[in-house]
Amino acid sequence: MKRKNSITFLQRAFGLFVVLGLVGTMLACGDAALKGGGASATEAYKKLYEAVKSKNTEAIKSNMSKKTLEFAEMVAARNNTPIEKVFENGFTATTMADSLPEIRDERTGDEFAAVEVWNGRDNKWEDIGFVKEDGVWKLAVGEMFGGTFKSPGKGRDQREKEAANAVGNTMIPAFPGINTNANVNIKPVVPRPAANTQ
Repeated sequence: MKRKNSITFLQRAFGLFVVLGLVGTMLACGDAALKGGGASATEAYKKLYEAVKSKNTEAIKSNMSKKTLEFAEMVAARNNTPIEKVFENGFTATTMADSLPEIRDERTGDEFAAVEVWNGRDNKWEDIGFVKEDGVWKLAVGEMFGGTFKSPGKGRDQREKEAANAVGNTMIPAFPGINTNANVNIKPVVPRPAANTQ
């Protein structure tokens, strides 16, 4: 009889440790989500997307730079809008996608980074900027609005558009003395000098 009670006690103790371990893990994950930011700009975007989808304003805010938070407060005050409404989509339409949109072309500098994210609503690539703050990358809308954001380089979409324009530009360069606008099969009409009426 005593043996059965000792086994039950050990099972209960083990069960309690498992439950405490799970609670601790959930709390640690919750703290990590509220710390925000990411080790890379891509990871920071993914955390922002998850926070927007969970409609957790504190988690959304934790993925934004200090200047972006100041910018949001200014927008809320100017538009007389609740701050939760301002943070609702994380300042990018790409977070409105039902599933995580395609992310490409991460470019990183010392202080600033950017990634291109597919905006399915507008059918275009959106170049989203990030700033390194407290050792992690965070959304840099405030820096972009304030003019302090320094691009880490042109995005792939912009480079592709420039290349397409360069290939499609078939204009003949102008050379001195040659009229490039004239049709070469037509002889230009030269007006005659006015008659002298003296």
